[in-house]
Amino acid sequence: MPVTLDDLRRLAVANSLFPPTTLKRALERLGFVQADPIRAPARAQDLILRHRVKDYRAGDLERRYTKLDIEEDFFINYGFVTRSVQALMHARTDCRVPVGTLQLWPGARKKRVQMLLEFVREHGSVHPRDVDDHFAHGKVKNYWGGSSNATTHLLDAMHYQGLLRVVRREAGIRIYAAHQHEPAPTGAAARQARVDALVDVAVRIYAPLPDARLGILVRRLRYAAPQWEGELTAALRRAKERLAHARFEGVEWYWPLETKVPRGHEPEEIVRLLAPFDPVVWDRARFALLWGWEYRFEAYTPAAQRKRGYYSLPLLWRDRVIGWANLSVKNGELASEFGYVPSQSPRDRAFNRELEAELHRVRKFLGLAA
Repeated sequence: MPVTLDDLRRLAVANSLFPPTTLKRALERLGFVQADPIRAPARAQDLILRHRVKDYRAGDLERRYTKLDIEEDFFINYGFVTRSVQALMHARTDCRVPVGTLQLWPGARKKRVQMLLEFVREHGSVHPRDVDDHFAHGKVKNYWGGSSNATTHLLDAMHYQGLLRVVRREAGIRIYAAHQHEPAPTGAAARQARVDALVDVAVRIYAPLPDARLGILVRRLRYAAPQWEGELTAALRRAKERLAHARFEGVEWYWPLETKVPRGHEPEEIVRLLAPFDPVVWDRARFALLWGWEYRFEAYTPAAQRKRGYYSLPLLWRDRVIGWANLSVKNGELASEFGYVPSQSPRDRAFNRELEAELHRVRKFLGLAA
């Protein structure tokens, strides 16, 4: 039976928004949760997990971090990965943080790294401020063009390379300890297996994917494993051979072979307000193909140029993203503003009832309601 646009929409929703479970199981199923520091009304990682974890509250991931089998690391973006996924990415060879140039560190930099690593080992775990007070490395230009502590910059690079791990956060600041990964495989077959496994993790999170977007997603794995960037073209070819796929309006779509296209049943009547980086909406080009309009993340857009708001949350009703919401907390109360595509909300009692139920869930998640 030919695949339809409705099939692809329902597959995108069903593949990602599985029935809520425990935090541990949700993380194991996802493998990776993207993080973002903006809190509007909560951080992205919390907004993502609240749909997938029973009774989740904002901040639960950070509060329980030390007891979970996860690490902060860079996958296709920065976030939280399970240790099994992290093991597929390391050990990374000498390189800078992924948004910088991937080149060998000069001798002077390696010497500073070794001194800093010895300091961390001696102290067990360290706050960047304590390291900076000890070494006073000065300032450097950071990845976004601003100024940052050279020590913080170096700690970030060492963390990315795998010499350090984040043991916890204090007031949002990463606390580091020394770490050493197992050596990366040297044989061609073992490398291929690692890269293929990374591709499968990424596809499982973001499927279904049109052909071009699958290629972009696989190429982003150069951030997860820069030492194997040269392997990704062949990995993409192998992925297309093993993944389930179907053509719709001239575009080939791909998803994991074990994932079944949901057919023959109506979508669940539920409203969900999704994080801008939720797997359902993360790929903006896929978003436009599935739901017929363009969604943009505008937090870094000048206010006068914003069309949908500072931190608009895509509004999913049943299996359609029909609009967006901007939420904030004012005087202990949840404030909300909505926009719709088309320009008015559905004239449907079920929608209004479910929208209010979703806002109530947000209040509980934020600790604003009993």
